[in-house]
Amino acid sequence: MKRTAAVAGECDVVVIGGGPAGATVATLVAEQGRRVQLFERDVFPRFHVGESLVPETYWILERLGMLPKLRQSRFVKKYSVQFVSGSGRPSAPFHFWDNKPHECSQTWQVVRSEFDQLMLDNAREHGAVVHEGARVVGVLIDDGRARGVQVRAKDGTVTEVRAPVTADATGQVGLLQKQLRLRVWDPILSKGSVWTYWKGARRDAGRDEGATLVIQTPDGKGWFWYIPLHDDRASVGIVAPVEQLFRSGLRFAAAYEDAVKRCPAVEQRIAGAKRVSGHFAAKDYSYRSRQLAGEGWVLVGDAFAFLDPLYSSGVLLALKSGELAADAIGEGLAAGDTSAGQLGKWGPGFSKGVDRMRRLVCAYYEGFNFGKFVKAHPDLRGAITDLLIGDLFTDEVDRVWGPLESLRGPARAPVPGWDAGLSADLVPEKENVLVVPKGRTP
Repeated sequence: MKRTAAVAGECDVVVIGGGPAGATVATLVAEQGRRVQLFERDVFPRFHVGESLVPETYWILERLGMLPKLRQSRFVKKYSVQFVSGSGRPSAPFHFWDNKPHECSQTWQVVRSEFDQLMLDNAREHGAVVHEGARVVGVLIDDGRARGVQVRAKDGTVTEVRAPVTADATGQVGLLQKQLRLRVWDPILSKGSVWTYWKGARRDAGRDEGATLVIQTPDGKGWFWYIPLHDDRASVGIVAPVEQLFRSGLRFAAAYEDAVKRCPAVEQRIAGAKRVSGHFAAKDYSYRSRQLAGEGWVLVGDAFAFLDPLYSSGVLLALKSGELAADAIGEGLAAGDTSAGQLGKWGPGFSKGVDRMRRLVCAYYEGFNFGKFVKAHPDLRGAITDLLIGDLFTDEVDRVWGPLESLRGPARAPVPGWDAGLSADLVPEKENVLVVPKGRTP
Protein backbone atom coordinates (compact mmCIF):
# COMPACT_ATOMS: atom_id res chain seq x y z
CA MET A 1 0.00 0.00 0.00
CA LYS A 2 1.29 3.41 -0.90
CA ARG A 3 1.40 6.04 1.83
CA THR A 4 2.19 9.69 2.09
CA ALA A 5 3.72 11.06 5.25
CA ALA A 6 2.66 14.63 4.62
CA VAL A 7 -0.70 16.13 5.37
CA ALA A 8 -2.63 16.06 2.10
CA GLY A 9 -4.95 18.89 2.94
CA GLU A 10 -6.71 20.98 5.52
CA CYS A 11 -10.24 22.26 5.85
CA ASP A 12 -12.70 23.40 8.51
CA VAL A 13 -14.85 20.28 8.61
CA VAL A 14 -14.39 16.72 7.38
CA VAL A 15 -17.61 14.78 6.80
CA ILE A 16 -17.33 11.00 6.52
CA GLY A 17 -20.17 9.52 4.52
CA GLY A 18 -22.36 10.91 1.75
CA GLY A 19 -25.80 9.64 2.73
CA PRO A 20 -28.62 11.97 3.85
CA ALA A 21 -27.02 12.78 7.23
CA GLY A 22 -23.59 13.55 5.79
CA ALA A 23 -24.99 15.49 2.85
CA THR A 24 -27.08 17.60 5.25
CA VAL A 25 -24.11 18.49 7.45
CA ALA A 26 -21.93 19.25 4.45
CA THR A 27 -24.56 21.41 2.76
CA LEU A 28 -25.42 23.54 5.78
CA VAL A 29 -21.84 24.05 6.97
CA ALA A 30 -20.56 24.86 3.47
CA GLU A 31 -23.43 27.30 3.09
CA GLN A 32 -21.90 29.24 5.98
CA GLY A 33 -18.74 29.75 3.95
CA ARG A 34 -16.73 27.05 5.71
CA ARG A 35 -14.36 24.72 3.88
CA VAL A 36 -15.96 21.29 3.89
CA GLN A 37 -14.58 18.05 2.48
CA LEU A 38 -16.85 15.03 2.31
CA PHE A 39 -15.48 11.52 1.76
CA GLU A 40 -17.80 8.76 0.53
CA ARG A 41 -16.46 5.23 0.10
CA ASP A 42 -18.94 4.31 -2.66
CA VAL A 43 -19.52 5.89 -6.04
CA PHE A 44 -23.08 7.15 -6.36
CA PRO A 45 -25.71 6.15 -7.26
CA ARG A 46 -25.65 3.20 -4.90
CA PHE A 47 -28.35 0.96 -3.47
CA HIS A 48 -29.86 1.67 -0.06
CA VAL A 49 -33.06 0.64 1.66
CA GLY A 50 -35.30 3.02 3.62
CA GLU A 51 -37.53 4.56 0.98
CA SER A 52 -40.36 6.23 2.89
CA LEU A 53 -40.13 9.87 3.98
CA VAL A 54 -42.28 11.15 6.85
CA PRO A 55 -43.79 14.66 6.63
CA GLU A 56 -41.49 16.28 9.18
CA THR A 57 -38.61 15.92 6.72
CA TYR A 58 -40.24 18.79 4.79
CA TRP A 59 -38.80 21.56 6.97
CA ILE A 60 -35.20 20.40 6.68
CA LEU A 61 -35.54 19.64 2.98
CA GLU A 62 -36.89 23.17 2.53
CA ARG A 63 -33.86 24.62 4.33
CA LEU A 64 -31.54 22.50 2.19
CA GLY A 65 -33.15 23.76 -1.02
CA MET A 66 -34.25 20.24 -1.92
CA LEU A 67 -37.99 20.75 -2.34
CA PRO A 68 -37.85 21.96 -5.98
CA LYS A 69 -35.82 18.87 -6.89
CA LEU A 70 -38.31 16.56 -5.19
CA ARG A 71 -41.30 18.25 -6.80
CA GLN A 72 -39.72 17.70 -10.21
CA SER A 73 -38.86 14.06 -9.49
CA ARG A 74 -40.78 10.91 -10.38
CA PHE A 75 -41.08 9.87 -6.74
CA VAL A 76 -44.51 8.64 -5.64
CA LYS A 77 -46.41 11.14 -3.50
CA LYS A 78 -47.28 9.92 -0.02
CA TYR A 79 -50.27 11.29 1.89
CA SER A 80 -50.93 8.66 4.53
CA VAL A 81 -49.96 5.56 6.47
CA GLN A 82 -52.23 2.63 7.26
CA PHE A 83 -51.96 -0.29 9.67
CA VAL A 84 -53.30 -3.78 9.02
CA SER A 85 -53.80 -6.10 12.00
CA GLY A 86 -52.67 -9.70 12.21
CA SER A 87 -56.20 -10.81 11.34
CA GLY A 88 -56.01 -8.78 8.12
CA ARG A 89 -58.27 -5.96 9.31
CA PRO A 90 -57.08 -2.53 8.15
CA SER A 91 -57.26 0.58 10.30
CA ALA A 92 -58.62 3.78 8.84
CA PRO A 93 -55.75 5.52 7.04
CA PHE A 94 -53.93 8.23 8.98
CA HIS A 95 -54.08 11.09 6.49
CA PHE A 96 -51.47 13.67 7.35
CA TRP A 97 -53.34 16.58 5.75
CA ASP A 98 -56.39 16.00 7.98
CA ASN A 99 -54.20 16.58 11.01
CA LYS A 100 -51.97 19.31 9.58
CA PRO A 101 -53.40 21.08 6.51
CA HIS A 102 -50.10 22.30 5.12
CA GLU A 103 -47.92 21.47 2.14
CA CYS A 104 -45.63 19.54 4.49
CA SER A 105 -48.32 16.83 4.82
CA GLN A 106 -47.56 15.56 1.34
CA THR A 107 -44.25 13.72 1.24
CA TRP A 108 -42.62 11.11 -1.01
CA GLN A 109 -41.74 7.45 -1.38
CA VAL A 110 -38.22 7.68 -2.75
CA VAL A 111 -35.81 5.34 -4.47
CA ARG A 112 -32.82 5.89 -2.26
CA SER A 113 -30.20 5.59 -4.98
CA GLU A 114 -31.87 8.54 -6.71
CA PHE A 115 -32.72 10.53 -3.58
CA ASP A 116 -29.24 10.17 -2.09
CA GLN A 117 -27.69 11.24 -5.39
CA LEU A 118 -29.84 14.39 -5.35
CA MET A 119 -28.77 15.11 -1.77
CA LEU A 120 -25.07 14.62 -2.50
CA ASP A 121 -25.22 16.78 -5.62
CA ASN A 122 -26.98 19.43 -3.56
CA ALA A 123 -24.04 19.45 -1.14
CA ARG A 124 -21.71 20.06 -4.07
CA GLU A 125 -23.89 22.89 -5.30
CA HIS A 126 -23.61 24.56 -1.90
CA GLY A 127 -19.82 24.45 -1.92
CA ALA A 128 -18.83 21.18 -0.27
CA VAL A 129 -15.91 19.34 -1.91
CA VAL A 130 -17.13 15.77 -2.40
CA HIS A 131 -14.80 12.80 -2.92
CA GLU A 132 -16.47 9.55 -4.04
CA GLY A 133 -14.71 6.20 -3.98
CA ALA A 134 -12.55 7.45 -1.09
CA ARG A 135 -12.55 5.29 2.03
CA VAL A 136 -11.77 6.85 5.40
CA VAL A 137 -9.75 4.22 7.26
CA GLY A 138 -9.64 6.02 10.58
CA VAL A 139 -10.11 9.24 12.48
CA LEU A 140 -6.88 10.88 13.63
CA ILE A 141 -7.09 11.29 17.39
CA ASP A 142 -4.25 13.04 19.17
CA ASP A 143 -4.24 13.70 22.92
CA GLY A 144 -7.97 12.91 23.12
CA ARG A 145 -9.00 15.20 20.25
CA ALA A 146 -9.99 14.38 16.68
CA ARG A 147 -7.66 16.16 14.24
CA GLY A 148 -8.94 14.87 10.92
CA VAL A 149 -8.94 11.60 8.99
CA GLN A 150 -6.84 9.15 7.05
CA VAL A 151 -8.24 8.48 3.57
CA ARG A 152 -7.37 5.62 1.23
CA ALA A 153 -7.84 6.40 -2.45
CA LYS A 154 -8.62 3.87 -5.17
CA ASP A 155 -4.92 3.42 -5.96
CA GLY A 156 -4.20 2.49 -2.33
CA THR A 157 -2.56 5.77 -1.42
CA VAL A 158 -3.33 6.83 2.16
CA THR A 159 -3.32 10.53 2.94
CA GLU A 160 -4.27 12.71 5.86
CA VAL A 161 -6.82 15.50 5.83
CA ARG A 162 -6.70 17.74 8.88
CA ALA A 163 -9.67 19.64 10.28
CA PRO A 164 -10.78 20.99 13.66
CA VAL A 165 -14.11 19.13 13.30
CA THR A 166 -14.89 15.65 12.01
CA ALA A 167 -18.52 14.64 11.48
CA ASP A 168 -19.06 10.88 11.27
CA ALA A 169 -22.00 10.03 9.00
CA THR A 170 -20.88 6.50 8.12
CA GLY A 171 -24.28 4.95 8.81
CA GLN A 172 -24.43 1.46 10.26
CA VAL A 173 -20.73 1.03 9.52
CA GLY A 174 -20.23 3.31 12.53
CA LEU A 175 -16.58 4.17 11.97
CA LEU A 176 -16.06 6.05 15.24
CA GLN A 177 -18.40 3.77 17.16
CA LYS A 178 -16.09 0.90 16.28
CA GLN A 179 -12.85 2.83 16.64
CA LEU A 180 -13.82 4.04 20.13
CA ARG A 181 -16.00 1.02 21.05
CA LEU A 182 -19.10 3.12 21.63
CA ARG A 183 -21.89 0.96 20.20
CA VAL A 184 -24.49 -0.65 22.47
CA TRP A 185 -27.31 -2.81 21.19
CA ASP A 186 -30.96 -2.49 22.09
CA PRO A 187 -32.02 -5.26 24.52
CA ILE A 188 -35.59 -5.37 23.21
CA LEU A 189 -35.48 -4.56 19.51
CA SER A 190 -33.36 -7.50 18.37
CA LYS A 191 -35.00 -7.96 15.01
CA GLY A 192 -34.10 -9.14 11.54
CA SER A 193 -35.50 -8.26 8.15
CA VAL A 194 -35.64 -9.66 4.64
CA TRP A 195 -36.95 -7.65 1.71
CA THR A 196 -37.22 -7.59 -2.04
CA TYR A 197 -38.86 -5.54 -4.82
CA TRP A 198 -41.95 -6.31 -6.88
CA LYS A 199 -43.38 -4.94 -10.12
CA GLY A 200 -47.12 -4.86 -10.64
CA ALA A 201 -48.13 -5.30 -6.99
CA ARG A 202 -51.51 -3.98 -5.91
CA ARG A 203 -51.97 -0.35 -4.92
CA ASP A 204 -54.86 1.45 -3.29
CA ALA A 205 -56.77 4.17 -5.10
CA GLY A 206 -56.90 7.93 -4.75
CA ARG A 207 -54.79 9.67 -2.16
CA ASP A 208 -53.91 6.30 -0.59
CA GLU A 209 -52.17 5.09 -3.76
CA GLY A 210 -48.80 6.07 -2.32
CA ALA A 211 -49.54 5.11 1.29
CA THR A 212 -47.10 3.21 3.44
CA LEU A 213 -48.72 0.03 4.77
CA VAL A 214 -47.63 -1.62 8.01
CA ILE A 215 -49.05 -5.15 7.94
CA GLN A 216 -48.83 -7.18 11.12
CA THR A 217 -48.05 -10.88 10.80
CA PRO A 218 -50.83 -13.22 12.01
CA ASP A 219 -48.78 -14.33 15.03
CA GLY A 220 -48.36 -10.70 16.08
CA LYS A 221 -44.58 -11.02 16.42
CA GLY A 222 -43.55 -9.24 13.24
CA TRP A 223 -44.74 -6.98 10.45
CA PHE A 224 -44.34 -6.25 6.75
CA TRP A 225 -43.60 -2.88 5.20
CA TYR A 226 -45.30 -2.23 1.88
CA ILE A 227 -44.02 0.86 0.08
CA PRO A 228 -45.13 1.80 -3.47
CA LEU A 229 -42.38 3.29 -5.64
CA HIS A 230 -42.32 4.77 -9.12
CA ASP A 231 -42.03 2.60 -12.25
CA ASP A 232 -44.80 0.39 -10.79
CA ARG A 233 -42.45 -1.11 -8.24
CA ALA A 234 -42.97 -1.81 -4.55
CA SER A 235 -40.58 -2.42 -1.67
CA VAL A 236 -41.95 -5.22 0.51
CA GLY A 237 -40.08 -6.48 3.56
CA ILE A 238 -40.63 -8.56 6.68
CA VAL A 239 -39.33 -7.59 10.14
CA ALA A 240 -39.46 -10.19 12.91
CA PRO A 241 -37.42 -11.58 15.82
CA VAL A 242 -34.08 -12.86 14.54
CA GLU A 243 -34.51 -16.34 16.00
CA GLN A 244 -37.90 -16.68 14.32
CA LEU A 245 -37.08 -15.22 10.92
CA PHE A 246 -33.84 -17.13 10.42
CA ARG A 247 -34.83 -20.27 12.29
CA SER A 248 -33.07 -23.54 11.47
CA GLY A 249 -30.68 -21.79 9.12
CA LEU A 250 -33.36 -20.79 6.60
CA ARG A 251 -31.92 -19.03 3.58
CA PHE A 252 -33.12 -15.47 3.07
CA ALA A 253 -35.35 -16.26 0.11
CA ALA A 254 -36.92 -19.22 1.92
CA ALA A 255 -37.47 -17.15 5.07
CA TYR A 256 -39.16 -14.43 3.05
CA GLU A 257 -41.39 -16.79 1.08
CA ASP A 258 -42.38 -18.61 4.26
CA ALA A 259 -43.33 -15.32 5.95
CA VAL A 260 -45.40 -14.22 2.93
CA LYS A 261 -47.31 -17.51 2.87
CA ARG A 262 -48.20 -17.00 6.52
CA CYS A 263 -49.54 -13.50 5.88
CA PRO A 264 -52.54 -13.47 3.47
CA ALA A 265 -52.76 -9.66 3.54
CA VAL A 266 -49.34 -9.49 1.86
CA GLU A 267 -49.74 -12.57 -0.31
CA GLN A 268 -52.91 -11.12 -1.86
CA ARG A 269 -51.23 -7.80 -2.67
CA ILE A 270 -48.33 -9.36 -4.55
CA ALA A 271 -50.38 -12.05 -6.29
CA GLY A 272 -49.66 -11.72 -10.00
CA ALA A 273 -46.72 -9.36 -9.40
CA LYS A 274 -43.20 -10.11 -10.60
CA ARG A 275 -40.20 -10.05 -8.29
CA VAL A 276 -37.56 -7.80 -9.88
CA SER A 277 -34.61 -8.07 -7.48
CA GLY A 278 -32.80 -10.49 -5.25
CA HIS A 279 -33.50 -10.84 -1.54
CA PHE A 280 -31.78 -8.54 0.95
CA ALA A 281 -31.34 -9.16 4.65
CA ALA A 282 -30.23 -7.40 7.81
CA LYS A 283 -30.30 -8.41 11.45
CA ASP A 284 -29.55 -7.08 14.94
CA TYR A 285 -29.70 -3.50 13.81
CA SER A 286 -31.16 -1.37 16.66
CA TYR A 287 -28.40 0.35 18.62
CA ARG A 288 -27.14 3.64 19.98
CA SER A 289 -23.75 5.15 20.77
CA ARG A 290 -22.60 5.80 24.32
CA GLN A 291 -21.50 9.25 23.17
CA LEU A 292 -22.86 11.66 20.62
CA ALA A 293 -19.76 13.86 20.46
CA GLY A 294 -16.20 14.22 21.70
CA GLU A 295 -13.44 16.75 21.39
CA GLY A 296 -13.44 17.71 17.71
CA TRP A 297 -15.92 15.05 16.58
CA VAL A 298 -19.67 14.42 16.35
CA LEU A 299 -21.88 11.55 15.18
CA VAL A 300 -24.92 12.04 12.94
CA GLY A 301 -27.60 9.79 11.51
CA ASP A 302 -27.14 6.04 11.80
CA ALA A 303 -23.57 6.60 12.94
CA PHE A 304 -25.12 7.69 16.25
CA ALA A 305 -28.20 5.47 16.46
CA PHE A 306 -30.42 3.23 14.39
CA LEU A 307 -34.00 2.53 15.36
CA ASP A 308 -36.34 -0.19 14.16
CA PRO A 309 -37.79 0.96 10.80
CA LEU A 310 -41.44 0.46 11.84
CA TYR A 311 -42.46 4.11 11.45
CA SER A 312 -40.06 5.11 8.65
CA SER A 313 -38.13 7.46 10.93
CA GLY A 314 -34.65 6.76 9.52
CA VAL A 315 -34.29 9.57 6.98
CA LEU A 316 -35.95 12.06 9.33
CA LEU A 317 -33.47 11.28 12.11
CA ALA A 318 -30.60 11.50 9.61
CA LEU A 319 -31.72 14.91 8.34
CA LYS A 320 -32.57 16.27 11.79
CA SER A 321 -29.30 15.20 13.39
CA GLY A 322 -27.42 16.54 10.38
CA GLU A 323 -29.14 19.90 10.70
CA LEU A 324 -28.60 20.18 14.46
CA ALA A 325 -24.96 19.12 14.17
CA ALA A 326 -24.32 21.62 11.35
CA ASP A 327 -25.70 24.46 13.46
CA ALA A 328 -23.58 23.44 16.45
CA ILE A 329 -20.47 23.12 14.26
CA GLY A 330 -21.00 26.51 12.67
CA GLU A 331 -21.55 28.18 16.03
CA GLY A 332 -18.51 26.40 17.51
CA LEU A 333 -16.17 27.33 14.67
CA ALA A 334 -17.25 30.98 14.94
CA ALA A 335 -16.53 30.95 18.67
CA GLY A 336 -13.35 28.88 18.46
CA ASP A 337 -15.03 26.14 20.50
CA THR A 338 -15.02 22.62 19.06
CA SER A 339 -15.39 20.85 22.38
CA ALA A 340 -17.63 17.86 23.01
CA GLY A 341 -20.03 20.09 24.90
CA GLN A 342 -20.43 22.47 21.98
CA LEU A 343 -20.57 19.90 19.17
CA GLY A 344 -23.00 17.70 21.07
CA LYS A 345 -25.14 20.37 22.73
CA TRP A 346 -28.18 19.25 20.72
CA GLY A 347 -27.89 15.65 21.92
CA PRO A 348 -30.30 15.60 24.89
CA GLY A 349 -33.21 17.07 22.95
CA PHE A 350 -32.55 14.86 19.94
CA SER A 351 -32.27 11.72 22.07
CA LYS A 352 -35.58 12.56 23.74
CA GLY A 353 -37.21 12.56 20.32
CA VAL A 354 -35.63 9.21 19.43
CA ASP A 355 -36.85 7.83 22.76
CA ARG A 356 -40.42 8.86 21.92
CA MET A 357 -40.29 6.98 18.64
CA ARG A 358 -38.68 3.97 20.31
CA ARG A 359 -41.42 3.91 22.92
CA LEU A 360 -44.08 3.74 20.22
CA VAL A 361 -42.13 1.00 18.43
CA CYS A 362 -41.87 -1.10 21.61
CA ALA A 363 -45.58 -0.62 22.31
CA TYR A 364 -46.42 -1.97 18.86
CA TYR A 365 -44.39 -5.12 19.45
CA GLU A 366 -46.18 -5.57 22.78
CA GLY A 367 -49.60 -5.54 21.14
CA PHE A 368 -50.54 -1.88 20.77
CA ASN A 369 -53.34 -1.50 18.20
CA PHE A 370 -53.82 1.88 16.49
CA GLY A 371 -57.45 1.28 15.58
CA LYS A 372 -58.43 0.33 19.11
CA PHE A 373 -56.49 3.22 20.59
CA VAL A 374 -58.15 5.84 18.38
CA LYS A 375 -61.57 4.30 19.03
CA ALA A 376 -61.01 4.51 22.79
CA HIS A 377 -59.34 7.94 22.65
CA PRO A 378 -60.61 9.85 19.60
CA ASP A 379 -59.30 13.07 21.12
CA LEU A 380 -55.75 11.68 20.79
CA ARG A 381 -55.92 10.78 17.10
CA GLY A 382 -54.15 14.03 16.30
CA ALA A 383 -51.34 13.37 18.77
CA ILE A 384 -50.80 9.85 17.43
CA THR A 385 -50.78 11.24 13.88
CA ASP A 386 -48.21 13.82 14.99
CA LEU A 387 -45.92 10.99 16.09
CA LEU A 388 -46.42 9.19 12.77
CA ILE A 389 -45.71 12.46 10.95
CA GLY A 390 -42.40 12.58 12.83
CA ASP A 391 -43.19 15.48 15.18
CA LEU A 392 -40.96 13.95 17.83
CA PHE A 393 -39.27 16.97 19.32
CA THR A 394 -42.14 18.56 21.23
CA ASP A 395 -43.51 17.69 24.67
CA GLU A 396 -47.06 18.10 23.37
CA VAL A 397 -47.16 14.52 22.07
CA ASP A 398 -46.32 13.10 25.50
CA ARG A 399 -50.00 13.18 26.44
CA VAL A 400 -50.48 9.89 24.56
CA TRP A 401 -48.34 7.79 26.90
CA GLY A 402 -50.71 7.49 29.87
CA PRO A 403 -53.68 6.29 27.79
CA LEU A 404 -51.38 4.08 25.72
CA GLU A 405 -50.05 2.34 28.82
CA SER A 406 -53.57 1.81 30.15
CA LEU A 407 -54.59 0.00 26.96
CA ARG A 408 -51.63 -2.37 27.16
CA GLY A 409 -53.04 -3.79 30.39
CA PRO A 410 -51.59 -4.42 33.87
CA ALA A 411 -49.95 -7.71 32.87
CA ARG A 412 -47.58 -5.97 30.50
CA ALA A 413 -44.31 -4.60 31.82
CA PRO A 414 -43.62 -0.91 31.16
CA VAL A 415 -41.33 -0.14 28.28
CA PRO A 416 -37.83 0.43 29.73
CA GLY A 417 -36.33 3.83 29.08
CA TRP A 418 -33.26 3.66 26.89
CA ASP A 419 -31.12 5.90 29.06
CA ALA A 420 -32.06 4.02 32.23
CA GLY A 421 -30.89 0.78 30.65
CA LEU A 422 -27.76 2.11 29.01
CA SER A 423 -25.43 0.89 31.74
CA ALA A 424 -27.35 -2.21 32.71
CA ASP A 425 -29.28 -4.11 30.07
CA LEU A 426 -27.92 -3.17 26.69
CA VAL A 427 -26.12 -5.83 24.74
CA PRO A 428 -22.31 -5.60 24.27
CA GLU A 429 -20.93 -4.68 20.89
CA LYS A 430 -21.30 -7.30 18.18
CA GLU A 431 -21.44 -7.36 14.42
CA ASN A 432 -24.64 -6.68 12.53
CA VAL A 433 -25.14 -8.16 9.10
CA LEU A 434 -26.34 -6.68 5.84
CA VAL A 435 -26.37 -9.02 2.90
CA VAL A 436 -26.79 -7.67 -0.62
CA PRO A 437 -26.67 -10.21 -3.45
CA LYS A 438 -24.03 -9.23 -5.97
CA GLY A 439 -25.38 -8.13 -9.31
CA ARG A 440 -28.95 -8.20 -8.04
CA THR A 441 -29.45 -4.69 -6.77
CA PRO A 442 -32.70 -3.19 -8.00
